[in-house]
Amino acid sequence: MNEIIAHYLTSGALEGFIVFESILILVVLTNWLVLRRAGRHPEPEIFPQVSVLIPARNEEGNIHTCLLSLLSQDYPDFEVIVLDDQSEDGTLGEINRLKEECPELKMIAGELLPDGWLGKNWACHQLFESARGEILFFTDADTVHAPDTLKKVISSVQGEQADLITGVPRQILGSWSEKLLVPLFPWAFYTFNPLLLAYAIRFPELSAAVGQLMVFRREAYQKIGGHAGVRTSMVEDLELARRIKANGLRWRVMDITRMISCRMYRNSGEVFQGLAKNLFPAFEHRVLVFLFVWFWLAFLFLEPVILILLGLIGAAIPPEAISRALICVVLAWFIWVFVFSRLRLPVWLGFFYPILIGGFESMAFSSFWMTVSGRTTWKGRTIQPPRLRL
Repeated sequence: MNEIIAHYLTSGALEGFIVFESILILVVLTNWLVLRRAGRHPEPEIFPQVSVLIPARNEEGNIHTCLLSLLSQDYPDFEVIVLDDQSEDGTLGEINRLKEECPELKMIAGELLPDGWLGKNWACHQLFESARGEILFFTDADTVHAPDTLKKVISSVQGEQADLITGVPRQILGSWSEKLLVPLFPWAFYTFNPLLLAYAIRFPELSAAVGQLMVFRREAYQKIGGHAGVRTSMVEDLELARRIKANGLRWRVMDITRMISCRMYRNSGEVFQGLAKNLFPAFEHRVLVFLFVWFWLAFLFLEPVILILLGLIGAAIPPEAISRALICVVLAWFIWVFVFSRLRLPVWLGFFYPILIGGFESMAFSSFWMTVSGRTTWKGRTIQPPRLRL
């Protein structure tokens, strides 16, 4: 143990952590300045026709609230189309009951999943083929939208002259498994995407999107091949955003936390399955990159805390090393608490970031193992293991 402590006191690791956390603080502060709130743009003189497109599979508990919030939009020209993707629960019944109350709702019975497609991508492709709007507003069946969402988002599309608008909805966290694991993706999205740089240079890997809200101009969606072009991707939102950037089109992220909310999962089983299916694929199945990132995050956020705890129990650690470790912890607190406040997540959770990181790490390696072993399932469908990349 003394040798390990001596290594970290002499290797400059703590200084490296301080530098890296300072860079992350610069990223989150510039994102705060760059990230505009949807609705700050003036409304256009003429609103374009919008097709609101919702794929739904086994969403019995969510679909009624979601559709009702979308049908109640204060917008002059829009259609709402929901696709029942071979649901095995009461989703179709809920849709039909709402359609009796709101005949303007359009419903598609999803066709059987063909070979070479993943379920959500196939559902979204079918929705696109039925859409008439100039703007394609893709959203998930577990979202809830304020009545002015369409007006504000479409005003942002026009004001930003964007081909794709996306954003992170406010995440509703119920169970402890949700509180400990669901913040991973929104936190990482805000912390590791330098929007100022991403907007300035044509480098597709810097772009990202959130499938809970993806709003395309129709011609841009068609130019990049739509969901048909990413039919086998588990992280189609990232792939579509990168295709937008690669084609020289305009992509923007907006603050939508005050108009759209989402509760993705409702129990630990759903949390585990949902994150496991996306986490490793988000790294394009690159094993070395995946391992490096997660080991680095463990070192960055956990080792200063461990060092302080060792000092508290009497380990012989020089005061200057404890001081550096404390600086690391304070910087980390700022990153987590600031980002959680911007995303309207429970701020107090940010103070317990070592526990969150521990949960994230266990989830990451579970995702890796389930993906490569072919054990990943989602909503009753088994996802085939991918070809790994170094």
